[in-house]
Amino acid sequence: MREIVHIQAGQCGNQIGSKFWEVISDEHGIDQTGLYNGDSHLQLDRICVYFNEALGGKYVPRAVLVDLEPGTMDAVRSGPFGQVFRPDNFVFGQSGAGNNWAKGHYTEGAELVDAVLDVTRKEAEGCDCMQGFQLTHSLGGGTGSGMGTLLISKIREEYPDRIMNTFSVVPSPKVSDTVVEPYNATLSVHQLVENTDETFCIDNEALYDICFRTLKITTPTYGDLNHLVSATMSGMDEMEFTEAESNMNDLVSEYQQYQNATIADDGEYEEDEEDG
Repeated sequence: MREIVHIQAGQCGNQIGSKFWEVISDEHGIDQTGLYNGDSHLQLDRICVYFNEALGGKYVPRAVLVDLEPGTMDAVRSGPFGQVFRPDNFVFGQSGAGNNWAKGHYTEGAELVDAVLDVTRKEAEGCDCMQGFQLTHSLGGGTGSGMGTLLISKIREEYPDRIMNTFSVVPSPKVSDTVVEPYNATLSVHQLVENTDETFCIDNEALYDICFRTLKITTPTYGDLNHLVSATMSGMDEMEFTEAESNMNDLVSEYQQYQNATIADDGEYEEDEEDG
């Protein structure tokens, strides 16, 4: 089975990730206690991609939940599906990043990253044939951007042959919480370019626009936005619920831009000549 290990970092990443697990659990017929309660055997097909079957027939998400402050973890635990996660997979600090990229990447986050990698390693070792990792985070905050990119680089060092896929919420001028969001995003982008295979950029302004124009929601909440993102994520991964043998590598092949190829005048591709 081609398993995927999910990581959610920071307040935004955990909120999106929690909603994602609600959607995935519902599609597979998993209830709030982790037990299968579906009505079709098709729901159990490829369930091990995102879930690990534990004792008593319970299905536990292959998820690692990370934040530099405990409040977000408490909110996830008290949520609808908070009890399905493995308790040891909650990794959090006490001080927070204060929307500071450097705190997440170099100081507070660097102190916590080894504990996160230990949990991630345990999840990876529990897989038969892991495809790769997916991360949900925001580029505007301190933990999601700073520590999120630190995690990506560390995981890339340890698992260079596995796919790294991120769902990154990009700051929008019209929907902004803090003034330092552009700085945090700027410091994060080159890390994503260097260390990820796929990055799906999510724009809050565009999400609001979809809620207004398409879904006809007059006053959309962050819950509405998170549900929209989770639907997109599960749609990107819907090949896991079909009989097609698609996987993350196929997505990379479809979306990746081949930087070394240019289009000649006659429409054929030719390789760039490297300078000696």
